[in-house]
Amino acid sequence: MRAKLSYATTAAALVVYFVLVGSRGVMLIQSGTLLTVTFGVAVLILPVIGLWFLWKNTQFVRKANQLAAELDAQGGLPVDELKRTPGGRIDRDSADEVFAKRKAETEAAPDDWRSWFRLAVAYHDARDTPRARKAMQRAIALHDGKPVQAA
Repeated sequence: MRAKLSYATTAAALVVYFVLVGSRGVMLIQSGTLLTVTFGVAVLILPVIGLWFLWKNTQFVRKANQLAAELDAQGGLPVDELKRTPGGRIDRDSADEVFAKRKAETEAAPDDWRSWFRLAVAYHDARDTPRARKAMQRAIALHDGKPVQAA
């Protein structure tokens, strides 16, 4: 719940920022000179890109959460078998061990979104966020029946 609240707060702050930047762009355009109109259009591009990025990330998180809920209902969520340091951090060797299992599982069933979901969790636990995101995107695509590019 804390993560959802943090995400919502950050998203709301970004939307306010985009509105403020956009209003400055509109003000520049309303000035009417060639220079201010050019700058105004350039300034308006930033909130458009930001809103698109925020929308895509929100969709990604929503779909990943739906997959997690479905996998939980099937009893297929990965069990937390990771060893932790006294401070609560995941032990690197333990994460590597679990990752090897998840990778083998995914290689054995490359068209199963569930194995890709679990692999994404293993990448995340190993602190490899870019690969975790790609694995989760693949799980989402497989779940939705979309064509998937070879990795």
